Amino acid sequence: MNRSTEVFMERALMISMRALGKSKPNPPVGAVLVKDGKIIGEGSTGLPGEQHAEIVAMSGARRDVEGSSLYVTLEPCCHFGKTPPCLNSILEAGIAEVHIAIVDPNPVVSGQSIQTLKEEGIKVTVGLLKEKAERLMAPHIKIMRTGMPFVMVKFAATIDGKIATSTGESRWITGSKSRAMGHKLRSQSDAIMVGINTVMADDPSLTVRGPASYGLESRPIRVIIDSHGRTSPDSAIFNDDTPILIATAKEKIMNGSYKGAKVLSFPSEVDTKVDLDGLLKYLGSEMITSALVEGGSELIGSLFDLGLVDKVVAFLSPSVIGGRTAITAIGGQGCKNISDVKKLVDVSYDVLGEDIMITGYCD
Repeated sequence: MNRSTEVFMERALMISMRALGKSKPNPPVGAVLVKDGKIIGEGSTGLPGEQHAEIVAMSGARRDVEGSSLYVTLEPCCHFGKTPPCLNSILEAGIAEVHIAIVDPNPVVSGQSIQTLKEEGIKVTVGLLKEKAERLMAPHIKIMRTGMPFVMVKFAATIDGKIATSTGESRWITGSKSRAMGHKLRSQSDAIMVGINTVMADDPSLTVRGPASYGLESRPIRVIIDSHGRTSPDSAIFNDDTPILIATAKEKIMNGSYKGAKVLSFPSEVDTKVDLDGLLKYLGSEMITSALVEGGSELIGSLFDLGLVDKVVAFLSPSVIGGRTAITAIGGQGCKNISDVKKLVDVSYDVLGEDIMITGYCD
């Protein structure tokens, strides 16, 4: 692999991170324009209706873009949506080379732009830093392939795996840096999901606060898994106008009970709980591309039991709660045999104050 081309794609990936949480439901695409070995323009994709990364890079270029090379983390679009096709602008600009990290799994694109670029005599390479780009755009890839959002589970626990004491007390297990990172994860998600037990025990607002909220134009919807309609109308989640979805298993839906909330029924065929698979398919149909699950233990356990978890972010505090009845991070049925243990891949570790953040994928 040519080291210089890798450096430019690395830059495009770095630029794409600016769009995390700020382009949704558009994928966070980054683009870099290079001429005579120097970057002359760069950009990231905005919200629906705003310019895509390639157009931002070209329109802000410091030199004439004709004969330049474009590095982009996702195949340029070739269809009319809320903006014109990026492909047309690339062809009209006279760009000589296009380097693409991944093919767009969107069926209305899916290699068509690549084919057209080649037919027009433009040099095209595909797959540069593919693995990194796929991780960054995992929500876009999953919803295009399955119609369901990317599910990230987040929890804060002690080193003995407890998220609360035997009395249910849980604030605060981890430090301020971990909590700030938690808000950053919220800001990058389309939805924040919790179970009714978490709502009743902690009365969370489930909003993005602190620096993570700066410049955030699209706030994540709060999704409450409440099989039997136990959410109190006085809960903190009703104290602002951020969207709320209460998912219940009850056939009769009382939308008027909760101010500003949408209440929908997702009855399971096997028990009296919410059909989580059905709920995620509904969220996908609403173009909710990513869901951050923050608890509680039983909801997270159920998602693992059903094989619906894509990524885990665990914040571990150097502390011990102990106790047989203290709540563990993951409930549900769990694994009966060690051979069935779910092992994460692409695991990374970060130190946040006194805590350790462990991130991994459920491939």
